[in-house]
Amino acid sequence: MEALVTGGAGFLGTHLVKRLLKDGHTVHVLDNLQTGSLHNLQPLIQEFGDRIKYQQHDVLQPFPEFGNLDQIFHLACPASPIHYQKDELNTLKVNVIGTLNAIECAKNSGARLLITSTSEVYGDPLESPQKETYRGNVSTTGIRAAYDVGKMGAEAAVAAATRQQGIQGRIVRIFNTYGPGMSPKDGRVIPNFIQAALKGEPLEIYGDGSQTRSLCFADDMVEGLLKAAASDHPEPINLGNPDERTIKELALLIIKLTDSKSKLVEKPLPQDDPKQRCPNITRAKEILGWQPRISLEEGLRATIPYFEALQTRV
Repeated sequence: MEALVTGGAGFLGTHLVKRLLKDGHTVHVLDNLQTGSLHNLQPLIQEFGDRIKYQQHDVLQPFPEFGNLDQIFHLACPASPIHYQKDELNTLKVNVIGTLNAIECAKNSGARLLITSTSEVYGDPLESPQKETYRGNVSTTGIRAAYDVGKMGAEAAVAAATRQQGIQGRIVRIFNTYGPGMSPKDGRVIPNFIQAALKGEPLEIYGDGSQTRSLCFADDMVEGLLKAAASDHPEPINLGNPDERTIKELALLIIKLTDSKSKLVEKPLPQDDPKQRCPNITRAKEILGWQPRISLEEGLRATIPYFEALQTRV
């Protein structure tokens, strides 16, 4: 298979590129390195040579010509609030215009197209776990809106192109994902907690820490992406781990696994911070035959050494 991965130098993109290469495929990577890093790809370039072909490219611009492709995985977009809130209009454009450019590439190359949407389309949900049929509770004017509504626009574009332009479009809604390779500065809960625990610093939780998240290990998520890309199901599919944990519970588990003396410190809740996040993955189980295999504790044990190594290098 000849595949294109946009955002392939980012955290999840790198895991996907690595898996595709290990499975014997040729992989083109587009990334503007706004939040990704060429450092993530260099070991893969050394190991797999010309089977990985990287171009620095902004998806706001029409994609380069690739000839025939089999599959496009469109991941390109800042995924952390600290990044997507920095330039909200650009985030909105990346989600919508970037996806329109991915659709054009799919039409020109004959490729199937998978886009990674997000659990953020459910907003601050009034239903839990969230099913794909739930329409959500999204603020259209809050500080998360450019990302949340932008992803909704991306879904609408792919659905329309699948209905009216004959592309094979697939949509997955990704819930919180973690693992080795996460940027230590992206502001997400796993990097923040692990780094603070390793330094013996307080772990900052927002409110009383009772808000929940469902955390999926990167290897499980990549398996879900591959299964969704190969499926014949055009409707959105949730990909995530339904093992719902409170933020406080997560913080205490990380303190335990790092053997840290850190304490918890409560901070004010950010605007529009979702109180619950948990996927209903019945559709993924029934249609894709997919569900997460790696427990939270097992995944954290695989992730902590990565952050330990980063601190050693510093």
